[in-house]
Amino acid sequence: MPGARSEVPTVPTRLRSIFGGSIGNLVEWYDWYAYSAFSLYFAKVFFPAGDLTAQLLNTAAVFAVGFLMRPLGGLLFGWYADRQGRKAALSLSVLMMCGGSLLIVVNPGYASIGPAAPALLVVARLLQGLSVGGEYGTSATYLTEMAEPGRRGFYSSFQYVTLILGQLAALGVLLVLQLLLTSAELDAWGWRIPFAIGAALAVVALYLRRNLAETGAFVSADLVRNPLRTLLGYPREFLTVLGLTLGGTVALYTYSTYMQKFLVNTSGFGKQTATLI
Repeated sequence: MPGARSEVPTVPTRLRSIFGGSIGNLVEWYDWYAYSAFSLYFAKVFFPAGDLTAQLLNTAAVFAVGFLMRPLGGLLFGWYADRQGRKAALSLSVLMMCGGSLLIVVNPGYASIGPAAPALLVVARLLQGLSVGGEYGTSATYLTEMAEPGRRGFYSSFQYVTLILGQLAALGVLLVLQLLLTSAELDAWGWRIPFAIGAALAVVALYLRRNLAETGAFVSADLVRNPLRTLLGYPREFLTVLGLTLGGTVALYTYSTYMQKFLVNTSGFGKQTATLI
């Protein structure tokens, strides 16, 4: 608890912290990207029958809802982590992602429940957006605070490494299912498999995170009391990071999410070929 004397983590503790902090991050981003990777198959399930382009646009709009929630997730989870600890926040974020994935798995679709189907999809993406937003900042903070002096950059790099690994894992699952199942099977029920996998992995990550050590910064209450004021005290650095993040994010999602749909819906590529590209 805050106010107690912090102990210097041992090497095994640091290694467990890297693994526990990173594995949950990988699962979070796997679930996040699974939505985009498999939207070619489930777009027609959640929206009225009609033009595929309109269905994909509706799916993309729901995907965007998650982005709107990410800043709020970062704010809320940052507040929670400063009061209840980084470990508690990391456990809550992965639990919330599990809930969002399960909602997608059990959603029966537009043909069964009508407009309630896309409404449930929006709720699922709201949960996932809050979760990813909270995970991104909290995991970076946790890994940095658990690092030994002079190695903060190395420890925190695992956050971004596992982010990309999560995306690759989602695409890998898609490629495997495209090999094992027919297109009709993927359209009918196969698209639910990756979200079920993500929910199961989130439970595993939650178990691993329950055994994480708390960071010394939180235990010793060595925390910034007004982080927003501190942040605004470095406007040049803040705007530089903001600009670089915006540019990189636009480029990343244009290629990693939109390109697949463009190749299939506009250029006439097969779904498996588009995924490989």
